[in-house]
Amino acid sequence: MTDIRRVDTLINHYGESHTNPTNELIHFIAIPLIMLSLSGLLYAIHPFVLYVFLTGSFIYYARLSAIFLITMLVWSAVMLWGIQALGTQLVTVSVAVFIGAWILQFIGHQLEGKKPSFFEDIQYLWVGPLFVLSKLFTRLKIQW
Repeated sequence: MTDIRRVDTLINHYGESHTNPTNELIHFIAIPLIMLSLSGLLYAIHPFVLYVFLTGSFIYYARLSAIFLITMLVWSAVMLWGIQALGTQLVTVSVAVFIGAWILQFIGHQLEGKKPSFFEDIQYLWVGPLFVLSKLFTRLKIQW
């Protein structure tokens, strides 16, 4: 009997409310934008706030999968570069992107006819990025 990893269970469950191709595409766009904008907002409060949030996220990902952790570390470095590049526009851009991306997410779920997974369990806010990565890894034939 094959053991099912916790990360597989979480991604599979998340995927159950993300089967509509348009909703899935929306998530591929909106989830990275939400991550970037949320990081920007946390950084605007104080960089330390973002670093604490990221550290907690990395601990969560480390408990699930090494490849997801490494990918999220790289993505976080890219986000930090983007946050720094926004300079004085950080808050304005982050708020606009955050609101726009969440509107897209809810449009996607309206099309799907299912509520977002995080309404069931808050940890699915951290699983969403893994769902996107799992689809990308599958396309690139990267074992996750």
